[in-house]
Amino acid sequence: MLEFVHNHITKELEQNTKTDIIFILTAIILNLITLGINSGMAEKSRTVNSALIVMFVFVTLIVLVNVVVIIGLLKGRQTRTKLVTGLMSMYKDQNVSKYYDESLLGNYNVRYNLFIMVVVCTGVIAAIVPFISR
Repeated sequence: MLEFVHNHITKELEQNTKTDIIFILTAIILNLITLGINSGMAEKSRTVNSALIVMFVFVTLIVLVNVVVIIGLLKGRQTRTKLVTGLMSMYKDQNVSKYYDESLLGNYNVRYNLFIMVVVCTGVIAAIVPFISR
């Protein structure tokens, strides 16, 4: 039974990683695409009000998607912490905890913070740069 629980937790960790990757790539790609679209529309928006409205719609999309991604990453971090904590408890019970360094939990948290920072920075750039160049 212990092996079954261990396999289940490691599969959950793998799924958590895949979900995080999808969130991060979605946000960054959307931010870069929107940056390109809004930058292309920036000059046109000086004379055509509808272009300016479209730019604001894209900025709203950026904000909404980035908020969803950040919430997803925060939940992913919580999930990973709980799963790894469970693994650590299992390893301690089986006297094999010396093979898994508990400081990895802190490293995971730093990594999640960096991912969130990348999403926020690309989102801010995608939202602001086209309006500056306008």
